[in-house]
Amino acid sequence: MRLRAYLIAVALAFFSLSGVSAFQKEFREYPAIEYNDFPRPPDWQQKSEWVFGRLIYPAVVSYPRWTMDYPRSDRHFSAALRRLTRVSARSVEQPISLDDGDDVYNWPWLYGVEVGYWNLTDAETKKLRDYLLRGGFFMCDDFHGTREWEIFTASMQRVFPERPIVDLDSGDPIFHTIFDLDDRYQVPGAQFLRSGRTYEHDGYEARWRGIYDDKGRLLVAICHNMDLGDSWEHADNPLYPEKYSALGFRIGVNYVIYSMTH
Repeated sequence: MRLRAYLIAVALAFFSLSGVSAFQKEFREYPAIEYNDFPRPPDWQQKSEWVFGRLIYPAVVSYPRWTMDYPRSDRHFSAALRRLTRVSARSVEQPISLDDGDDVYNWPWLYGVEVGYWNLTDAETKKLRDYLLRGGFFMCDDFHGTREWEIFTASMQRVFPERPIVDLDSGDPIFHTIFDLDDRYQVPGAQFLRSGRTYEHDGYEARWRGIYDDKGRLLVAICHNMDLGDSWEHADNPLYPEKYSALGFRIGVNYVIYSMTH
């Protein structure tokens, strides 16, 4: 009887997982600002327990800012997560639209780039709010200075009008899941190679910020005045300083592990 019960439980778990997979959108690729023919890894079809979800969003400009660094940055990060942890990470990303029915609920990690240009619709703000309150996690990155902050908060305050954006304390668990990140510094984009500046516009200081739920779980991790996406994208660029990619990966790894354990 015990064996029969065990086999039934295994079968139910299998069909449950199969059902979830059946409703997920299949892997897809889009034309990007920087890349249109980036090669797929040989194991891109391999199943995994974690996927880099990249948010598709409407922007205040006419071209797709959400594709910045895509897909090179995403795939470099997923490879690093595999090396630095035991997380089974898929080697390719998943572009995710809040307008694709309930698909977003299948992907608990969501990353938004260049959110200083996003312009969420009312339906999208409602969906993002519900996704986060149900246990999803949103990390946003690569936006700089006062103007881009104002554009970002115009949408984010419609997602959570009652929840303040706060600076994260260095003692917050998100900075201590895998790596202890008390000693953080501004991570610049590739523009640093031309300008020698770690900042863009008037974003002189890096700001690690977030939004918490009522139980103290971080729902939104905001990386303002830094470009972690470029630090992942250019990790194999010998001209881009290793110290920036090293910190960029450590921050990202901590955020992933936090999202999976809180």
